[in-house]
Amino acid sequence: MSLTRVWPSLRTSLIAAAAAVSVAGVTMSVPQASAQNAGPASVADLADGLIGAVVNISTSQTTRGGRDAVPMPKLPEGSPFQDFFDEFFRNREGQDNRPRKVQSLGSGFVIDAEEGIIVTNNHVIADADEIEANFSDGSKLKAELIGRDTKTDLAILKVDPTKKKLTAVPFGDSDKMRVGDWVLAIGNPFGLGGSVSIGIVSANNRDINSGPYDDYIQTDAAINRGNSGGPLFNMAGEVIGINTAIISPSGGSIGIGFSIPAKLAVNVIDQLREFGETRRGWLGVRIQPVTDDIAESLGMATAKGALVAGIVKDGPVDNGSIQPGDVIVKFDGQDIIDMRDLPRIVAESPVGKAVDVVIVRKGKESTVEVTLGRLEDGEQLASAETGGEGDDGTVATATVLGMTIAELDDPARQRFEISEDVSGVVVTEVAPDSAAMEKGIAAGDVITEIAQESVSTPQQVMDRIAALKEQGRKNALLMLASKNGELRFVTVRMN
Repeated sequence: MSLTRVWPSLRTSLIAAAAAVSVAGVTMSVPQASAQNAGPASVADLADGLIGAVVNISTSQTTRGGRDAVPMPKLPEGSPFQDFFDEFFRNREGQDNRPRKVQSLGSGFVIDAEEGIIVTNNHVIADADEIEANFSDGSKLKAELIGRDTKTDLAILKVDPTKKKLTAVPFGDSDKMRVGDWVLAIGNPFGLGGSVSIGIVSANNRDINSGPYDDYIQTDAAINRGNSGGPLFNMAGEVIGINTAIISPSGGSIGIGFSIPAKLAVNVIDQLREFGETRRGWLGVRIQPVTDDIAESLGMATAKGALVAGIVKDGPVDNGSIQPGDVIVKFDGQDIIDMRDLPRIVAESPVGKAVDVVIVRKGKESTVEVTLGRLEDGEQLASAETGGEGDDGTVATATVLGMTIAELDDPARQRFEISEDVSGVVVTEVAPDSAAMEKGIAAGDVITEIAQESVSTPQQVMDRIAALKEQGRKNALLMLASKNGELRFVTVRMN
């Protein structure tokens, strides 16, 4: 008797036996899984009702030249084989430049049967000249690209619904999916055609560093090459994720696959359908994580939120409402626990919406109102300007925290090629094995602020460090500018 045949009945028996456990004559109740999330004895009926909405996406692209073209080998001078290879590669030049068709395969699913709308991954149809949707019954329809979004790797296609009766599937609430819930994946692995696999949600909110809005559902349901763009269903037959990536040294499934959650995808899909492009909210800030050291330097009890490292010139908050050094802890009523929460939540907000932003500035919490701009309009704006003026100090150079610092005069600007827009105190040397070197500070960096106070002379830097030590601080929060004005925050130990 095979494992696949006995497993369901065995599991059912275990669940029934666990409903009541008797120990020393005492009956203890054991919580049972809800009917919706319990592992089914079979997914045949569920899969049968869904597979008609899942399509295989095939694309073709015309290219010139072969990726497998062999380069001309380097031969010793006077080699007797030189003439042979010269003639061989001369004859190949014309062949390698001939146009040729390149085909690729992926998956997708119908979300609107009346309009003929199909969702897939952008990387499935990228650079395609022709796109075709192949259905489970063997029928095929030409597909037209409606819109794409590279940041979330989503694309929307349209087929003619009058040529075939389509079946659509609905989206579900991905936020309700818990680790351990059962899921079903349908797709086109390795071009074999519609395949069904089942597994569980292994993790939520995964960041795999593939884009600015990473928030993946991780699953152990078998996902392979060709499953990209296919749906991940809950046990109610709702799409709660779009399969898009796997981790696999071999190229096959090892039980670690990632799906774009429906909550993130739906907003992008709606915009692509309506506008053919995305229209994301934009705050106009550059951010970095709040580490434990930075939190201590700012007087925060816990490390949370997004630290504002810079303000984009002419952006929505280039009016002083939010400043470098502020920590954003809440946006439009939603808590910002981790830095990466902010870009996703802002992007999901409507352009032009007035939102309340809660910030921590110099240890005090306050709320500012911001009207959001459009991210796509602001991506080409110039870098934020930095500033900071102060009285002349009494020393021209100094050594502090393992750094040799000096006034940012014209010779220093020329030596380190520092832009005229940058002001502060220049770092001329960093001692080996110092706390400053550990934090990646290098000669040519410019200190513009210490503990959110502007500095413009070495004396001011020394005074600020001394003041922090008197306050009992263990770390100094420095805002540094690169030679072209790009800002970042670092904390440096003062002991």
